[in-house]
Amino acid sequence: MPSLRRTLLLGVLLLTPGSLAQAQVAADPSGHWEGTLKVPQMELKVEIDLARDSRGVFAGTFGEPAQGVKGLPLSSVAVEASAVRFVVKGGPEPATFDGALSADGTSIAGTVTQNGFTIPMNLSRTGDARIARVPKSAPIAKELEGTWNGTLDVNGVPMRLVVKMANQPDGTASGTVISQDGSGVEIAIGIVQQASNVTIDVPSVGASYVAVLNAAGTELAGTWTQGPAAFPLTLKVAR
Repeated sequence: MPSLRRTLLLGVLLLTPGSLAQAQVAADPSGHWEGTLKVPQMELKVEIDLARDSRGVFAGTFGEPAQGVKGLPLSSVAVEASAVRFVVKGGPEPATFDGALSADGTSIAGTVTQNGFTIPMNLSRTGDARIARVPKSAPIAKELEGTWNGTLDVNGVPMRLVVKMANQPDGTASGTVISQDGSGVEIAIGIVQQASNVTIDVPSVGASYVAVLNAAGTELAGTWTQGPAAFPLTLKVAR
């Protein structure tokens, strides 16, 4: 099932909608969950963290430790009684998990559906949710603030990226990256600037971008590294 493997590996990922099963027992799926997805010729160990946000709405993150993916935001989470659904997207094809929380709240039995394939996957709760805080960075120069656009050439496949960076009222800087041809989900980034040298870290997918800002402050030229792969990437500002 190569499309699933590719999605999980180079995500900057999600899933598809389906009907939620009805259940009789209401339970709370908040916590850190671990499981193994068995696909042809390999097993993928995954981690899911689910928790309620400040509004009381469920949100969560996805991780695949072997590929350096940790804390990738889920595109959606739905909980109805004991039925749990979430969507993960790291590429064009989303993956959807539909499961049922056990009465004792220690396991979720379900299936993952992606690109017409359905595979069983069970998750076990191993503790409290481990959702990382949004990275906070030191202030950045005014010329770095704004929206930056660029395209990665991943083995002949274009992947458009949008990077947003801004200084915050509390004296810090923050930013996000979106893969328009991948998950379409905003992922928090860390930013380090030393004169014209800029480093962007994307810890949730094990990626980094090291670049140099041109004298006009309109272009960043550098290298995007994710796992063992490295790709040249130029970002241009779109203020």
